[in-house]
Amino acid sequence: MRSAPPRLPRRPLVAFVAASGLLGLLSAVPDPGTSIPLQTVADSSSTATVFYYTKTKNWSSTYLHYAPDSGSWTTVPGVQMESACTDWVKKTVDLGSAAGLQATFNNGSGTWDNNGGNNYALGTGTITVKDGVIAHSDPCADTGTGSGNQATVYYSTATSGWTTANIHYAPSGGSWTAVPGLGMESACTGWWKKTLDIGTATSLKAAFNNGNGVWDNNNSSDYTIPTGTTTVKDRTVTTGAANPCATEAPDIDAPTAPTKVTASATDTSIVVSWEAATDNKAVTKYQVTRTGGSKGTVVTDVGSTVYSDTGLEEKTAYTYTVKAVDAAGNTSPASAGATATTGTAAPAPAAGTPLGTDPRKDPIYFVLTARFYDGDSSNNRGGSQHTKSGNAANNDPMFRGDFKGLVNKLDYIKALGFSAVWITPVVLNRSDYDYHGYHGYDFYKVDPRLESAGATYQDLINAAHAKGMKIYQDVVYNHSSRWGAKGLYTPTVYGVRDAQWSWYYDEKNEGFEYDGLTVETKSGKSYYNGDLWSTAEPSGNTCVNWGKPTGGKSAEGYTLYNCQWPSPTSGMFPKAYYHQCWIGNWEGEDSRSCWLHEDLADFNTESTPVQNYLIGAYDKYIDMGVDGFRIDTAVHIPRVTWNRRFLPAIYDRVTQKFGTTAAQNFYVFGEVGAFVNDKWNRGSVNHSAQFFTWKERKEYSADDETAAIEQFTYENNLGTGNQPTSTNAFLNGNTYHTPDHSQFSGMNIIDMRMHMNFGDAQNAYSNGKDSDDSVNDATYNVVYVDSHDYGPNKSSTRYSGGTDAWAENMSLMWTFRGIPTLYYGSEIEFQKGKQIDCGPTCPLASTGRAYYGDNLEGTVTASEFGKADSASGQVATTLSQPLVKHLQRLNQIRRAVPALQMGQYSTDGISGSMAFKRRYTSGSTDSFALVTVTGDATYTGIPNGTYKDAVTGDTKTVTNGTLSVSAPGKGNLRVYVLGGPGKIGTDGPYLK
Repeated sequence: MRSAPPRLPRRPLVAFVAASGLLGLLSAVPDPGTSIPLQTVADSSSTATVFYYTKTKNWSSTYLHYAPDSGSWTTVPGVQMESACTDWVKKTVDLGSAAGLQATFNNGSGTWDNNGGNNYALGTGTITVKDGVIAHSDPCADTGTGSGNQATVYYSTATSGWTTANIHYAPSGGSWTAVPGLGMESACTGWWKKTLDIGTATSLKAAFNNGNGVWDNNNSSDYTIPTGTTTVKDRTVTTGAANPCATEAPDIDAPTAPTKVTASATDTSIVVSWEAATDNKAVTKYQVTRTGGSKGTVVTDVGSTVYSDTGLEEKTAYTYTVKAVDAAGNTSPASAGATATTGTAAPAPAAGTPLGTDPRKDPIYFVLTARFYDGDSSNNRGGSQHTKSGNAANNDPMFRGDFKGLVNKLDYIKALGFSAVWITPVVLNRSDYDYHGYHGYDFYKVDPRLESAGATYQDLINAAHAKGMKIYQDVVYNHSSRWGAKGLYTPTVYGVRDAQWSWYYDEKNEGFEYDGLTVETKSGKSYYNGDLWSTAEPSGNTCVNWGKPTGGKSAEGYTLYNCQWPSPTSGMFPKAYYHQCWIGNWEGEDSRSCWLHEDLADFNTESTPVQNYLIGAYDKYIDMGVDGFRIDTAVHIPRVTWNRRFLPAIYDRVTQKFGTTAAQNFYVFGEVGAFVNDKWNRGSVNHSAQFFTWKERKEYSADDETAAIEQFTYENNLGTGNQPTSTNAFLNGNTYHTPDHSQFSGMNIIDMRMHMNFGDAQNAYSNGKDSDDSVNDATYNVVYVDSHDYGPNKSSTRYSGGTDAWAENMSLMWTFRGIPTLYYGSEIEFQKGKQIDCGPTCPLASTGRAYYGDNLEGTVTASEFGKADSASGQVATTLSQPLVKHLQRLNQIRRAVPALQMGQYSTDGISGSMAFKRRYTSGSTDSFALVTVTGDATYTGIPNGTYKDAVTGDTKTVTNGTLSVSAPGKGNLRVYVLGGPGKIGTDGPYLK
């Protein structure tokens, strides 16, 4: 420690008010975590009484060396402090008109406490300094433990992070204490305590603060606290409470045994599922014990309530029991056993193995498989409205593209430079217009309209991996088709088949099983839903007002009947499997527990049978070796359900099959539809994209439905100002730091805020930066301009901002944090300005979901990313387009500079509209890049050295920490890399 204190200018703290008028002051105190601008004392002279804690110093005398704000320091060693009470000394000083003071303390003999070289910044009034912590209370005040009524108050600072706490209170009928109240004593980690003598009063009003202007006054209502022991935590007052700091008794209670264990065999695989066990704390895992077969007893730990056991012996009986285990290691009794017998081994496709590399390295190309390229016309299907939609006239069936076509054109995608392909859902769909995949019916079956001999889904995965490309499968957990989910529950629908509707629905056809591909009906006119309709009401019908007209008309002008379509309020869907309401408030709790649309039967995702069904289904695709999941409609399932059930099940399965590294790099990214241009979606934290990147901060009820309500209420009450923050995306100056993913939920997000603002690259950039501190790690965000749903600003048309604007957007996306993603065809501005979707009543050729294959006819080969080895026919013309050339070079540059893939970023010390620096450090890799998009920029405080531009090859030697770059122009950019390779690729229409 230095022998003399530094004299560092410090910003003064705001002075506190006198005791008068405190009730009026408190009514204006804001929520916890906010600072209140307290009124200064009217008197022109102010004083500070400073108490200093000496027990840990063992000084024989103590001096206060200080300077009023904007005033001069006292002469060293300062003024001697007087004894105040045990372990405390004090000094009252006149500050004149100053609102605070700078202070240090010493023993008069050269030993100093100057707050680690920063001095102490103190205000006015009563101040305590104890072991480096500043508070505002009188530590020597006698609060009394006399014969009057007493209230012992425990206050939790576990979520606020306060390092001290004061209680400001008034006994009922009495006066308030002087601001900030009395200092509370530390009781145990996260808890502060104070026992108050309140005389004859039977209760008191109270507010809490950290002594530095941050208050918790119960949303301006103050807290009412009775006599006895009370705890206050997260705005919840518990009277007659037990001491929260008492040593907690060890958990010796075991969970209940799991129930309803079932086992079902398919070929040589068995799926085991069970009802969740209960525990006085929480169940953390299950132990599944298998007996049977030549390997004897096998025990496997599982994080969910479903287990898929594969690779078993043929025609062998296996018995399974399940135990539940809690965090203390208490284990339940074994469940009743469930037995299943395997059959013969099915011909197994080649085993897929995920590539398992950091997903940030892989730009993503997003395709609607059924609309991309037709490799096999025999699986094409037009659907129930093929003619009425106008698709027939265009010879354009909605199911047209397929896996064979995608396999054939993987080299086209590789030539663009993309190393990951996001495909729409692959499960068997059932709806009026289901080519897009989001109306799942049989989640365990791949839709045969996508597969061909020699081009199964497994073949696609394997082919992509052979080319070093990943497959991200779009998955739906929130809903099924309107006809339910095969294998879980499907409603029996007996609608009215009159002359109007006979073209659309056939009579019930016994023995017919819907597979999406087979045309088999009695009339020969329709194949689509022919097993569901009748002309007479059957016995046992559960739908109210069957067969009566609703009073409405269809788009075609036909009479609509009650029970014609399944709906949540019809009585057709049991609560155990489906929710039973329509959404009323898209930012309310019901948006997570009600139907979005009549075509989308909303799963009761808090139900164990539903969870088991979905986990088991998606285990199948994990086992095939997909590299990640894009989660559809993620916002419509409670975060606590994701965090407790579905996300652990995904990562557990990947770990079991492929190991921990593959699980760490299995990429899960969610669609959280927040269609507003602010950081928090209309102030609702539960409906904001970044919210889903975080773990839960507290435990909830074991029942998932109850927990969902508890979690929604808890987080909404905390509000936007009390959500977690992260520095994972940001550099420390010029230094990369190891990110902290300890609170990561497992779900990354589509960057909805950038997407909504991509009408202009500058807007997208500014809005993206503004949200990054509330995302667990924004370097994993998926960034796109438009998609199969919306263009920027919730536009219903494909982006049509012009080629130059597209180039500028791409230049930003490929160099800024996040994973650049492109919707199929945008590389040639395909269908720009066209309505993205107009439902089943118009030709697809007129929409943003038009068939792209005509642009891909011919041949193309690619051995490297971002470069075609050869191309002929129309695809060669497509590859010659200006945005294609731009994309290819952007991908070449990004692939060569690790900082652009995985780096943290900063704008500190940088002038320029879209200018930033990025760095990534790992092992022997240290990549540092300076980027400016469109405009000029100046970088200060950067490391000295030689920087080479990846676009032009220009070399700049920095000796004074400063580098300036001229504006490259719209669509262009500059990427100066410290010790970089120089120019990457050849000049094109924009990068030059």
